[in-house]
Amino acid sequence: MKRSVSAVAVVWEGEWLLFDCGEATQVQVMRAGLHSSRLRAILITHLHGDHFNGLPGLLSTMGLDGREEELVVIGPPGIREYLALLRKLKVVYLAYPVDVREFGPDRAAGAVRVYESPRYSVSALPLDHRVFTLGYRIEERARPGRFNLERALEIGIPEGPLFGRLQAGHDVVLSDGRAVRSLDVVGPPRPGKILAYCTDTRPCRAGVELGSSANLLIHEATFATDLASEAGEYGHSTATQAARIAEAAKPARLVITHISARYPDARPLLGEARSIFENVALAEDLMEFDVQD
Repeated sequence: MKRSVSAVAVVWEGEWLLFDCGEATQVQVMRAGLHSSRLRAILITHLHGDHFNGLPGLLSTMGLDGREEELVVIGPPGIREYLALLRKLKVVYLAYPVDVREFGPDRAAGAVRVYESPRYSVSALPLDHRVFTLGYRIEERARPGRFNLERALEIGIPEGPLFGRLQAGHDVVLSDGRAVRSLDVVGPPRPGKILAYCTDTRPCRAGVELGSSANLLIHEATFATDLASEAGEYGHSTATQAARIAEAAKPARLVITHISARYPDARPLLGEARSIFENVALAEDLMEFDVQD
């Protein structure tokens, strides 16, 4: 089987986030070579088992591995009660702090900031599923401009710590007394990268808003177009509908996921999506995507 239940890791150098945590996610984490000690937050979309049944195993594994750093768990109402029950029944072993944050439909209209770090932030919007479901948008903060190595060497800046200071936006003084401004060797700031994660959901405006101008939009495509009626009944999207969301949101790339098990060969769904939005990929287990500028 090429696709297990839902779990998506978003990795930066030195840390990562996990979106959804289906059954046996801890096994996939090990297969992917990810270090659980560097996991900063788990963000659950909704309380259907294929999206959170892996939490007990992953949380317990991290406890047994000696994790000490705080872990943030974000999700819809009910996630706090669920984790409290697991602890009460001693299903999970948590020797490390867990900050549980719930976000429900009573929140003010518009996207809600649910997680922040010095390098990025995560916001959420309700999607359109059979139960309350959150979609997420990760926005990297603006990054320093590109360092012009050729220009730096031409000026006579010695390789080493001064490069780092200039890259960070600081002006420096060379040993011969010459002042060099950061803007002499560093280009203009670059916008941060954006990734959106939308599953499970019918096609909705929130999916367009979350995926707007993203570098990468991950959107569910449970069924092919001939099952559009069934998709709507069960709160899902077809591959064509996912592509229509991408067409409106204009991300650089679309990845379709959450494919029904009735499709052992999901290439027809990929073809449907590509007939509308050209840059589409079909998710498979342990597949990696580099989020490009």
